[in-house]
Amino acid sequence: MRPWLLGAIVLSATAWAAPPPLRWGADGQGGAPFVFQDPMDPTRLIGFEVELADLLAQRLGTRAVPVAGPWDKLLELLARGDFDVALNGIEVAAEKKRVALLSRPYFAAAEVLTVRRADPSAPRSLEALKDKRVGTLPGSLAERIAQRFGADVRTYEGGQDEIYEDLKLGRTDAVLLDEVIAAYYGELDEAFETVRGDFGVVEYAIAARLDDQPRIDALDAALGALIADGSLRRLYERWGLWTPATARLFGDSALTPRGPAIEYERWKAAVGHLPPFWERARTRYPSYLPLFVKGAVLTLLASLSAMALAIALGVLLAMGRRFGPAVVRAACVAYIEFFRGTPLLVQLTMIYFGLPELGVRLDPFFAGVLALGLNYAAAEAENYRAGLESVHRGQLEASQVLGLSTLQTLRFVVGPQAVRISIPPMTNDFIALLKDSSLISVVTLTELTKTYTTLANSTRDHLGLGLLVALFYLLVGLPFARLARVVEARFAQHLKREPT
Repeated sequence: MRPWLLGAIVLSATAWAAPPPLRWGADGQGGAPFVFQDPMDPTRLIGFEVELADLLAQRLGTRAVPVAGPWDKLLELLARGDFDVALNGIEVAAEKKRVALLSRPYFAAAEVLTVRRADPSAPRSLEALKDKRVGTLPGSLAERIAQRFGADVRTYEGGQDEIYEDLKLGRTDAVLLDEVIAAYYGELDEAFETVRGDFGVVEYAIAARLDDQPRIDALDAALGALIADGSLRRLYERWGLWTPATARLFGDSALTPRGPAIEYERWKAAVGHLPPFWERARTRYPSYLPLFVKGAVLTLLASLSAMALAIALGVLLAMGRRFGPAVVRAACVAYIEFFRGTPLLVQLTMIYFGLPELGVRLDPFFAGVLALGLNYAAAEAENYRAGLESVHRGQLEASQVLGLSTLQTLRFVVGPQAVRISIPPMTNDFIALLKDSSLISVVTLTELTKTYTTLANSTRDHLGLGLLVALFYLLVGLPFARLARVVEARFAQHLKREPT
């Protein structure tokens, strides 16, 4: 046997025998120290949970592959089968145990209050939270505690940095969150003061599907081994996360860290002091461009695909409503009113998370395109109907007198005039769809807006990166607006040349 053929057979057999990768769901938008883009090298995903996933995969004899998803939708995506486990600050709570299996806890931390320094009206106890505006994360233990004590709870889905920014600006009175989050976002700023007390303790665990008990057993064994050999402790010490609560969880008598917090200091050096805008534009933003280009390509592909579907379906709906029998007209009106009268996010959620209950499981990209296309088809149908009805009835009667069929009348008489009238609103709809495509991040797709929010929260640079992502949207949308004006002008010239 030839050597190259033998090598190919061996490689194929090895690949076939290798266990499948451990796909773990997480949301990089939350920021440090969990899962986030490296501020100094945004092509790298870092965080203590990224390293934990790699350690667990090594123990299981495989490799870890991260899958992006919104934090508050991770358990839904897990149940849908988009990844094998959810590993991203999943709190041990009774409501989560009803929808997923949870591993043994791998981390524990106290809840702490963060307030503005020298603020005499700031709450410093749980009882003092009553009627105070308290910022926290949705679906968290901190949120439930604040609600229990009568606080006016404000939750944020954009990222942890935004919670503390609102506190600094005076939009909230306090922040109640895990000790580890406060260490990375609250204690870095001299404007804040951390209040410690008996506010509760949160534990994180890995979630798996309800029918996947063997995986949970394997993860529990791997976690036990990492705790026993000190790997987890060393990991947490490097990130500045070794807490007394975690020490007690592991049965470790040493409550204080024994080594330097290398990764914490590295992160603090990268984001602790934001350089001037022009310096960031010169030194940092060029390295972000590949990620923005990738997000822009996905945004454009999804938008073009959805608009093509919307145009095709919109034409059929407009024709059915204008020329169809009563039953068809009623069905078209029902479709248009439903999709115009309900939020796009609800429709996307129904398609992506609801259809699997009926045995229909769609690819994330196809589900996003389908939701956008079905929604905007309703708007396009009304645009085209308005164009059709703008043609004077006398032209239709004249076409019949000349012996033109209905299709010929639509093609040569009504169509050109209707298209000219429909182009401006259709262009506006495409620009709106381009921006609404940001919602597809709900179905694990990292488009342009998701790229921005993830990078902004990892670098704490919202304004500069916001200007950069706005420029990308302009560059993507302006050519289509220009094309629409050119086509509209061509139609106008064509109609002017026609004899009256």
